Amino acid sequence: MPRHVAIIMDGNGRWASKRHLPRVAGHRAGVENIRTLVSCAAKRGIAALTLFAFSSENWRRPPLEVRLLMDLFVMALDQEVQKLHENSVRLRVIGDRSLFPDKLQASIETAEGLTHNNTGLTLVIAANYGGQWDIANAARYLAGEVAAGRLTETDITPDRLATCLSASDLPFPDLFIRSGGEHRISNFMLWQLAYAELYFTECLWPDFGQAEFEQALSSYGSRQRRFGMTGDQVDGAHSSDLAASDTSGT
Repeated sequence: MPRHVAIIMDGNGRWASKRHLPRVAGHRAGVENIRTLVSCAAKRGIAALTLFAFSSENWRRPPLEVRLLMDLFVMALDQEVQKLHENSVRLRVIGDRSLFPDKLQASIETAEGLTHNNTGLTLVIAANYGGQWDIANAARYLAGEVAAGRLTETDITPDRLATCLSASDLPFPDLFIRSGGEHRISNFMLWQLAYAELYFTECLWPDFGQAEFEQALSSYGSRQRRFGMTGDQVDGAHSSDLAASDTSGT
């Protein structure tokens, strides 16, 4: 079972178009579907679920659609945060909030504050987020540390940079899912997805329910994650872990 699942929730607009509905109807249906996926992830014991809700490139969409998305975000936070809290879900939002309306920024702060000490699933919403923005922010911070004399250039390693990324306290995603038929990661968690297993599906996001999620988890479970090693090395390490587990249990 993956510890951390990251999802690009694609296909809301096409789902609506197929039903001769306005695009915002697809976004509303997509928000409703988040509730299903959060419940599934929590029941499966997944530690973190990160959802790409609004990219830094999405500002290029028609202004009316952007405004409706902002309104939908506020409404979803206000309606769902108490339920998340009751189920011990911890909510976090990553991305540049400075461009959001004041009301949305206030709703985010309230939701994060209410759920901060919860110990169940961590639900991360990536909003006005971009992977390149995330890496640049980390690099800018480290450059400032070097300029202040607190670090040297040789102190800047991949591991240190990783600690400066958004949600750096969480494990990197093990499984990346994209609905909607596209086969790219679209500037989402570029550094963090370096070794994630990728899963693409034609299913549009509002239709991506429990059965589709279980299928993605099953695909993940069938793969061998080698991290640069050979398959035989991974199998040998797995066998050693099982042996150690058997010994510790006697």
